[in-house]
Amino acid sequence: MQISILLMEQIFELFLMILMGFIIVKVGIVKEEDSKVLSKIVLYLIIPCVIINAFQVDYTKKTVNGLLIALAASVLLQVVLLLVVFVMGKLFSLNEVETASIYYSNSGNLIVPIVTFVLGQKWILYGCVFMSVQLIFLWTHCKKIISRESSYDWKKIILNINMISIAIGAILFFTRIRLPELITNTISSVGNMIGPASMIVTGMLFAGMDLKAIFANKRVYFISALRMLVIPLIALFLIKISHLAILSADAQKIMLIVFLAVITPSASTVTQMCQVYGNDAHYASAINVVTTLCAIVTMPFMVLLFSCI
Repeated sequence: MQISILLMEQIFELFLMILMGFIIVKVGIVKEEDSKVLSKIVLYLIIPCVIINAFQVDYTKKTVNGLLIALAASVLLQVVLLLVVFVMGKLFSLNEVETASIYYSNSGNLIVPIVTFVLGQKWILYGCVFMSVQLIFLWTHCKKIISRESSYDWKKIILNINMISIAIGAILFFTRIRLPELITNTISSVGNMIGPASMIVTGMLFAGMDLKAIFANKRVYFISALRMLVIPLIALFLIKISHLAILSADAQKIMLIVFLAVITPSASTVTQMCQVYGNDAHYASAINVVTTLCAIVTMPFMVLLFSCI
């Protein structure tokens, strides 16, 4: 119950950040289109800093075992849920934005502040395992459908700054190389901006939208229900039948972290990609805002279910 209350508080804080982005556009401080620059900063600077910083921990057998458990759970969930969303797409005639919004969670922006707030700084690494796995899908599957490209450009994927960051972080961890404190502190400070910056982008986009049309659109609520209720319940079932939570003393908490990463609102990265690649950023932003509102209730409820099961 305590974790559920802490989650509600953290999610409400993030919603207030969305409100800040909304206000600075409405009062004329910035324009809605200025959010595109901030989106690029999040995608190509802040997220890489989060990834590299997460891997700057001590190499121990316990940590490696935890990473392997988190990796197994993350890959299992990502692969199975991708198949589930593919079937949903056929059944409900989902477009590219809807497909991406249902499948991709906001783990990149929310898992770091939520895990830090709820469990503590040392547990962030396991959340970043899920983030790293999801980033591979984001810059392959998501980028392909959002940009409507006919094929994968593997050179661009491999040389993407986020993919390079995953490789750098993993190499530093397994070679037990610790960056100088000055660099670590700088990277950590930049990475800490991920939550506020992403939420402000969403709020700025939201300010340029017809609010009446958004909240009158029943389709948004349907997509949000799939993202915030159906996907988490399927993920909970998969975690339960996998028995990964009993593999070590820390496995239960690691599974909770992976589950938290899955049940977050739709990814604001989808909105940012829509901006960068010319898809419907307004619709993606609407889904992001509605799912964030829903998360105040659904995430604590899902965590309660996780604790019971």
